[in-house]
Amino acid sequence: MTSTFALTRALLVPALAMTALSAAVAHPASADANRSPQLDWKPCAQGADDALGGELDKAGAQCAELTVPLDHSKPGGRTIELGLSRLPATDRADRIGTLVLNSGGPGEPTLGMPLKTRAAMKDVAARYDIIGLDPRFVGRSTPIDCGWPIGMWLRSAGQTRARFDHQAAVQRDLAERCARRHGDVLPYAGTRDTARDVDAVRRALGERRISFLGYSYGAYLGAVYTQMFPGRTDRVVLDSAGDPRKWGPRATQGTEEEAERALRGWAAWAAERHGTYGLGATTARVLATVDAIVAAAEERPLRVGSFEVDEQVVPYILAGSGDDRPEKRAGFASMVRTLNEAAHRRPAAPDPEFEGFLAFVLTSAGSPLVSPSVAITCADRAAPRDPDTYWNDVERSRARHPLFGPLKNNLWPCAFWPTAPREPLTRVGNSTPALIVAATGDTATTYEGSRAMHRALTGSRLLTLRDTTAHGIYGEYGSACVDAKVNAYLATGALPETDQSCRPAAN
Repeated sequence: MTSTFALTRALLVPALAMTALSAAVAHPASADANRSPQLDWKPCAQGADDALGGELDKAGAQCAELTVPLDHSKPGGRTIELGLSRLPATDRADRIGTLVLNSGGPGEPTLGMPLKTRAAMKDVAARYDIIGLDPRFVGRSTPIDCGWPIGMWLRSAGQTRARFDHQAAVQRDLAERCARRHGDVLPYAGTRDTARDVDAVRRALGERRISFLGYSYGAYLGAVYTQMFPGRTDRVVLDSAGDPRKWGPRATQGTEEEAERALRGWAAWAAERHGTYGLGATTARVLATVDAIVAAAEERPLRVGSFEVDEQVVPYILAGSGDDRPEKRAGFASMVRTLNEAAHRRPAAPDPEFEGFLAFVLTSAGSPLVSPSVAITCADRAAPRDPDTYWNDVERSRARHPLFGPLKNNLWPCAFWPTAPREPLTRVGNSTPALIVAATGDTATTYEGSRAMHRALTGSRLLTLRDTTAHGIYGEYGSACVDAKVNAYLATGALPETDQSCRPAAN
């Protein structure tokens, strides 16, 4: 499940070509002045019911824990444990080095990511040790859970000030719950602390330099790492990156048009399949069906299976049209069809996927994942504290973007967060060689955001998948062109001399 900004997957990076000849050679382990103790690699499964650990063990992976300071400025103080996995290189003679991964979110567990990444890398995977590192306070890395009664905090503001004030009270309650449970560690949840953890892993692995692959927020983390630790990266791939200047609790502002464009694209697709979904035979009629669903939810909550879906949740669901692969559009159309049944006050039973999504959003089931996501975001950048700021922005955006404006400009728990960021937001601007991968129709970390990252990382190259609505491209979307270009870079370390483009394959 990826949804905050999908939960966010953001950032990118550029690169010079010929400085990469030396990068084609493996970088031998070297003693670092601050090198951490060696890692004790063990089987990953933590019991018979540990499905992920079992999968990792079956694939030949190993797992370990690394002790790091809670506050890196106090190395002798309180510590936390980081959980990481490793798929060792099988071609040791031609080993390139270590590839550290981050799945995004923020706050997505990454321990199991090496399995999918190895498949995407094809033959070049044999030349890397592939590392899955759960970020601090996530998964196996001293996890936090704020005990929230709902999962996803993202809500639309609603039609009235009274509805806005009600959900603002909910957001305040979420922040207060988190403060009661984890107030002592929340100041140390930020991206800069996670970047320091990544460098501690580098030292523990005995590597002079590491390669890095990050998606969405993970791309932002990678860019921050290059800024804080210059010269310590080899090959860097930042997929679905956003503008590093905009990262924070209000990063969704300004993405309304991308969301509307994706919804129209899906509506055109659904209109061609009216016989299957019954949502309308033209794009305009499908969009009219969507409007009717929204209006019905404003009148009173929709009953979907055992769940009630109100006017503040429906826009969040409808923002999920940002992937143009046929199977994704079909799944979204199935959800809208179910909502349409509920809007007509008919029995509406969600399929298992939609039911799981609603449980994640509306119950405490999603709390373990979204708690660290909010904690990371709020620790990175302060949000405005006055609810009127958000309401005024909502009202201004509503005229042009009636569906998505009140969603994208709404407040978060960060408006009531108990602790202020300990450090300023990282100003990303350096010449680290990197390959930035972006789709022109990304609704979460927009294409313009990726271009901004490209400008910030002056040594980068931008690889664009054109005419595509998607978030997360390399090894995920199914573009043979993108995958081949990324793998060529990972294999040789040579960036292309100019920015590159790919086109989607015909469906």
